[in-house]
Amino acid sequence: MRFAALAILFLFVQSSNAQDAIQYRISFENAIHHEAEISVAFPDVGWDTLEARMSRSSPGRYAIHEFAKNVYNVKATDGRGNPLPITRPNPYQWDISGHDGTVRITYTLYGDRAGGTYSGIDETHAHLNIPATFMWARGLGDRPIEVEFVIPDESNWKVATQLAPAKSKNIFWAPNLDYFMDSPTELSDFTLREWPVESNGKQQTIRMAVHHDGTESEVDIYAKMAAAVIDEEKAVFGELPEFDYGAYTFIVDYLPYVAGDGMEHRNSTICASTRPIKTRATRNLGTVAHEFFHAWNVERMRPKSLEPFDFERANMSGELWFAEGFTSYYTSVLMRRAGIISLDRYARGVSGGLNTVINSPGRKFFTPVEMSMHAPFVDAATAVDPNNRRNTFISYYTYGSAIGLGLDLTLRTKFRDITLDDYMRAVWAAHGKTETPYTLDDLRSILGELTGDYKFSDEFFDRYVEGHEVVDYKSLLAHAGLLLRRKDEEKAFLGYFNLDYSDEGARIKSATIIGSPIYQAGLDRGDLIIELDGVPLKSAEDFESVRDAHKPGDIIKIGFKQRGQSKESQITFVQHPRLEVVPYEHVATTVTGEIKEFREKWLGSKSTKGIASLQKICPVCKRHYLFEYEYCKFDGEGLAIE
Repeated sequence: MRFAALAILFLFVQSSNAQDAIQYRISFENAIHHEAEISVAFPDVGWDTLEARMSRSSPGRYAIHEFAKNVYNVKATDGRGNPLPITRPNPYQWDISGHDGTVRITYTLYGDRAGGTYSGIDETHAHLNIPATFMWARGLGDRPIEVEFVIPDESNWKVATQLAPAKSKNIFWAPNLDYFMDSPTELSDFTLREWPVESNGKQQTIRMAVHHDGTESEVDIYAKMAAAVIDEEKAVFGELPEFDYGAYTFIVDYLPYVAGDGMEHRNSTICASTRPIKTRATRNLGTVAHEFFHAWNVERMRPKSLEPFDFERANMSGELWFAEGFTSYYTSVLMRRAGIISLDRYARGVSGGLNTVINSPGRKFFTPVEMSMHAPFVDAATAVDPNNRRNTFISYYTYGSAIGLGLDLTLRTKFRDITLDDYMRAVWAAHGKTETPYTLDDLRSILGELTGDYKFSDEFFDRYVEGHEVVDYKSLLAHAGLLLRRKDEEKAFLGYFNLDYSDEGARIKSATIIGSPIYQAGLDRGDLIIELDGVPLKSAEDFESVRDAHKPGDIIKIGFKQRGQSKESQITFVQHPRLEVVPYEHVATTVTGEIKEFREKWLGSKSTKGIASLQKICPVCKRHYLFEYEYCKFDGEGLAIE
């Protein structure tokens, strides 16, 4: 969403009486039962019937989420307090007529899922996603909004939000409905860390509000890690975005009872996880890195297909391979550049993504652009019917990340002095700083202009973005001293499928993969395998003993029941297709000076600050290590932050 001239509008709102402002109030007297009491006043309603609604979608999410299902006790009055009739034309709308120009609505909200999409309310916090929390009215989207958060007595709650503070405590402003809906808010006794960041001669503030069960020192170290990643992200684009009110806020919940999620917003982000900082800081920081990168890529460099964002329907885009996928590519790159993960950890991450993209049959059915268009079906969407996504879908996060890797390495090898960082800066200059939404053709054109080779740009997009091919990762990774190979090529393989064992046999729980031996033998989800090579299958050990006794190319019999009918077929073991990326250091291959230089230019720090002073400690022997290390080399224990 675009918010031009927000600062000017904010000053207008603050300096005026804002008589037409929509006013919300939310309190939490029954938080122990996950309830909030909400009231909203819509003044100066200029038509007979006000259409109040709950959103069906949320910024950063692309699927339908029927937030109205958690709303009840809805009542309406006019400006004098007289009750007004309410009708329901559909499940997410309340029509209110007979008013005197003012409509006041009160209702109860139930919220018990603290994450990036819904709201979670209890005695420890109120974690509010705005579309999941507040009603709004059609035709009033341009009105300024005032919201008052009523802090429970003796709670020590504070407010973390990208909303602008008003003159009164715990009252905040939004210039319009779009900005309000894009402004998640956390009320809790969180720990706050703030630090200044400078860009283009202007100083802004990064805020990190951490609600967790750990210590103050853990937050100190975590904030330093985040600061290092932010510095690396700034280096990619050459500057920070200009945050609308001079600050960017991380709303962080690391607690056992939250729903793991990350969700970007224009000047803030939600990061929620059950993983504690002390032992899983690196995993959690990946979400921080990913979501902050969105401050450029998707919040300001925005696909035209998502403009304007519609709160009443699913929002589809063909550019998520870039908006989400390239952001995912940079997540691990930036963690490596900041010295937070090792080259080995980075290579393992690349292994997983390339495995999925190269080996998935889904590439035959949909291009990365078309995979992006599946977001309304997969982005936290819910359905009860079985699907065949194991064969037809590759996440645009994963697919796009692989494209980002392929394009970055191709640029570095083909054009030498041009990198994906340069491409991101070019997109930022053309579409981010100007906040001019881009199209797929814009992305294609910018690549041609950057390289001076439109033939290359057209071929890359035709083959790898709007086509079904993948780049030659093996040769490209070799420039960085990384070997792409089969991990278990001598191991016999029948396919990727999950089995549920019982005395009857082993039931296949998931769709079998197109082209795999189990698929070719005619088996699929729900079938019951009775025997494999004459051995009754009643446990995982039974399956493994048969598999380990054979090699690729061996043919055996499989007995099974399918829809109640007993059947027998032949099945042929093949080589295991799993791929891995391994640094040359682990395969006794020389790491030349040229390779070291390539690695440094690619994965070396682009920031002058770094985090060399941060260390991890072995909980057993108390030895200290650089932060990128994962295990103690003396006793093998996992390392933790101090």
